[in-house]
Parts: sequence; C-alpha cells; structure tokens
Amino acid sequence: TYWMAEMTNLNQKTIAVSFFLFFACISPAITFGAVYGKATHNNIGAVEMLIATAWCGIVYALVGGQPMMINGGTGPVLAFTEILYKMSLSMDVPFLAFNAWIGIWICIYMCLAAFGDLNWIIAYATRFTDEIFALLIATIFIINALGSPFSTTGIFYYFQEDHKSHEEHGDNEDYSHTATAFLSLIVCIGTVQVAFSLRKVKFSPFLPSQWLRNTVTDFAVVSSILIWTLIAALAFGYVPLETLNVPDTIAPTFVCCTEDCDLSWPEDCPDIEEPYGRRSWLVDITDLNGKRWVPIAAAGPAFLAFILVFLDDGITWHLINHPAHKLTHGQAFDYDTVIIGLMAAINGLFGLPILVAATVRS
Repeated sequence: TYWMAEMTNLNQKTIAVSFFLFFACISPAITFGAVYGKATHNNIGAVEMLIATAWCGIVYALVGGQPMMINGGTGPVLAFTEILYKMSLSMDVPFLAFNAWIGIWICIYMCLAAFGDLNWIIAYATRFTDEIFALLIATIFIINALGSPFSTTGIFYYFQEDHKSHEEHGDNEDYSHTATAFLSLIVCIGTVQVAFSLRKVKFSPFLPSQWLRNTVTDFAVVSSILIWTLIAALAFGYVPLETLNVPDTIAPTFVCCTEDCDLSWPEDCPDIEEPYGRRSWLVDITDLNGKRWVPIAAAGPAFLAFILVFLDDGITWHLINHPAHKLTHGQAFDYDTVIIGLMAAINGLFGLPILVAATVRS
C-alpha cells in the first residue's frame, strides 16, 4: 500500500524535511502562543499552541488523506479568537467553555460540508486564485518579520530605543539597543541569503558529486539557521538578542487564584502570594453561568469560523495538489474536511487553539 511504502521509505529528503518542519513549526507556535496569551488573558498560551501543533501534526500526518498540508496558527484565526474572548466577557460566560462550543459547531459544519460535497466549490479555484492567496499569506509573513504597520513586531522596531524588547536590559549601562538591532538585522538577512545560496548549489558545478550537491540543497535552510545561530552566539555573544520565550513546563497556561479558577494569578489577584493551581486540561462545557442559550448562540460565530477554516484549508489543498507538484495519490478533500473538523472539536474541549492550514509552510 501507499502507507507502507511511505512509512518504510526513510531517505535523506525525509530527514531534511523533518528538520526544516521542526524549525518552521516550533517558532510560529511559540510566537503565536505568546500573542494568544495576551489576547485571551492566558486562557490559551504557548503551551496550548505547542501541544495543538504537535498532536494535530502527528495525527494528520498518519491518518490525513493529504498529509502534505501543515496545520498551524494563523493571523486570521488569532484575530477571530480575540473577538470570541471579548464576546465571552460581554456575555459573562467562561471563555474556554464558549470556545469549546465554537469548536463543536465547527466540527458539525465541517462534517455537513463534507457529506454534502461542498468542496466542489474549490474546483473552480484557478491558478490565479491559488497564487494570489499564497502571495497574500507570504506577504503578511514578510511584512511581520520586517516591521508590521499594525503592531510593534518586526526587525526594524528593534531600532526604537523604547521598544519592549529592550526593557529587560534597562539596568545594564553597557547595553546598546543599536548594536542589538543591527545584529538582529544582519542575522535575519544573512540567514535568508545563505539559505537561498545553498539551495542553488544543486545546479552549480561545485562539489565533486551530484549526491553532495543534493545534500547541501536539502539541508539548506537548516544549515543556514545553524550557521547564523553559531555566529551570533560565538562571535557576538556579548550582544544580547531577543529569543523565543519557551515554556518551562508542559502545563496549562492559566494559573488560578482560587478554587473557582475564574481569575488569573497574579494579574487579577496581586494580594494572593501563592496560586491555587492551574486550570484543568478538560474544559467543562456545562460551565456557562446558567446561560443555557450559549450553545445555540455559538452556532452564529462558529459559522464564520467555519468559512475561514473551510476556505483556508481548501485553497491550501488545491495549491498542494497542483499538477506541477506531480503528486500521484489523488485528492481527499471531503475526508480531510471531516478530520479537520474533528480536530477543531477536540482542541476546543481541551482548551487548545483551533488550527488551520499553514499555507506558507505547506
């Protein structure tokens, strides 16, 4: 079978892609997780995003019909989650319970779309549609990396002396925000340039054999990351750079003030010296403050989320299955629609973020 052939076909490209996906998935997961924490008052954070990315990626790779697609956090879903959090506050309903019902409704909509073969709409997407969508997503990533006009995120913001990344070094007289900014810019441009240069080695006259040239090309991105990480750490170790804030433990981000676990420690209860503990992993979907109409009301915003998830995944699948990629396994749009819907429901029940197709990584 295809499954046995692929699971037993361990080769160099598989190893190279695995390393690449590790860096391509772990960085956005931690970054998005930190933003989720601010947007949802720590109800969802970096730990939840890491766990969701890990289990959804592994399960989808094993049972998905088009496992080339990479699931992850995206800006539109993050913005939608932030709106859901504000809605839960206005309705005086626990956010995680409301979010769980949203996930359940998304699952229902996705299953109905699959059983009704709604994916035929994606067949009308042309190459122009695919490329415009991919260009939009790629442009957003590039702009956010260099300097987002809507937030203080990006390399160029390091040149501002009052940027939040410089606050922890305020007591260090030898600290120079300009040096940190320049080194960050050099590492950023250098990593991209070396990666592109190494990818071209495959078609160059360098190295004595084609196998060596292919190896350099396969590990181009990983090699570039390692090279510039070592340069920054060894040659410029005295210049502090902002790094990813990796969680210390695998535990829910929300720390409870009391047994009721409705307030976040220490922001909501600064007078309490020690927290009661962390929230339970399993969300109580019946904890709605007596508002029994919430499960029905959740169907409205869930339909908007369904449209976002359905189109994002559908167009990404369409991109992946383009004839230029020479895939031979066929398509599985309806089957994968059900899988993604089930993942959304499970993530909601465990207080994890809803994941969609990460188009750029896929």
